[in-house]
Amino acid sequence: MPRNRLSMDLQLFSGEKTEKATPKKRQESRNKGQVAKSTEIPSALILLACICFMIMLGPFLQKQILALFSDIFLNRMTMDVTDQNVLNLFNHYAIQMLILLAPIFIIVVIVAFASYYVQIGWLFTFEPLMPKFEKLNPINGAKNIFGVRSIVEFLKSSLKLISVGLIVFLTIWSEKKRLMDLAHLPVEDIFSFVTSLTVRLAILVAAMLFVLAIGDFLYQRYEYEKNQKMSKQDIKDEYKNSEGDPLIKAKIKERQRRMAFMRMMQEVPNADVIITNPTHFAIALKYDSTKMDAPTVIAKGQDYLALRIREIAKQNNVITMENKPLARALYERTEVGQSVPGDLFQAVAEVLAYVYRLKGRH
Repeated sequence: MPRNRLSMDLQLFSGEKTEKATPKKRQESRNKGQVAKSTEIPSALILLACICFMIMLGPFLQKQILALFSDIFLNRMTMDVTDQNVLNLFNHYAIQMLILLAPIFIIVVIVAFASYYVQIGWLFTFEPLMPKFEKLNPINGAKNIFGVRSIVEFLKSSLKLISVGLIVFLTIWSEKKRLMDLAHLPVEDIFSFVTSLTVRLAILVAAMLFVLAIGDFLYQRYEYEKNQKMSKQDIKDEYKNSEGDPLIKAKIKERQRRMAFMRMMQEVPNADVIITNPTHFAIALKYDSTKMDAPTVIAKGQDYLALRIREIAKQNNVITMENKPLARALYERTEVGQSVPGDLFQAVAEVLAYVYRLKGRH
C-alpha cells in the first residue's frame, strides 16, 4: 500500500500523462477542431465512387462527349467569327461541360461530407483557420520536419506508393501476352482492352487505398487518444477551474451559513412560540391567518443554535413551551420557511391556543 501511494505521488509530481482525457477537455479540443480523423478515407472513397459512376454512366458520357466535340465540325464550321458568336459558343460549351461534370461534383461533395461525418460527426468551427504565429518559429518548424509525425507521414506515403506500384506491375504483368498482341488487333479492340485494364487498375488501386486509409484512421485515433491524455495534476487543475477552489468554496459556504443564521435569529423575536425539547431542540413558530394557510417554522436549531434561540426569545418576551415529541418531530420534518405538516396541525394548534390565551388573543 505505501509503495502504491509513493508511485501515485511520483506520477503527480512528475506530471506524467497517464490518465484518460476528461469530457471537458475532449469538448474543448473538439471545439478547436482537434479530432481523430483521416484524410485518406475521403480520398479513397471519392476515387472509388467516381470510378463506379464512370462505369455505370460510361456509355451515356461517351455519347455526350462525342456529340459535344463533333458539334463544332458539323454545325459551327460556317459560323461567322464575331465577338458575339464566339462568346455565345464559349458559353454554350461551358454549360454543356458543367452539365457533364455536375454529377461528379455532387458525388464528390456527398462522399466527402458523409466520410467526415462518419468519422467525427457534425463539427463546424473556424478555429483551425485562425492564424497561429508560433508556426512561423523556425525551431518548431525543424521539430515538425524531423518529428515522429513527419516520419509516419513519410512511411505512409512510401507504403501507398509501393502498394500502388505493386498493383500496377502485377496487373500489367498478368496481361503481358495480350499487350504483345495489341499490334495485330483493330483500333476498337485496342481501346476496349485499354479501357477495361484502366478500370480494373483504378478499382484495385482505390480498394487498396481504402484499406490503407482504414489503417491510417486507426493510427490517427491512437495518436489522438495519446495526445489527449492528462496527468493527475491536470485533472485536479481542471476540477479547480470548473468547480472552484475547495478552500474558497468552503469559505463561501461558511459565509452563507453565517448569513442564514443571522437572518434566522432576526426572525425569532417575531415568533408566536418557541417549542423546545427542552435543551436539544428549539423551533420557532409563527402564524398569521391573513397571510399564512398554516403555522410556519421561522427558525430552528439544535444544541448551540437551540440555546441561542431560547436566549433571544427570552430577551424579546417570546413564550417558550416544552414539548419533546412535537419539538423533535418539527425539527426532523420541517425546514425554515416551511409550513407545519398536516398530521401535526392538532398538536401545534393546541400549543398556539394556549399561547393566545396567555396573551389574551383569539
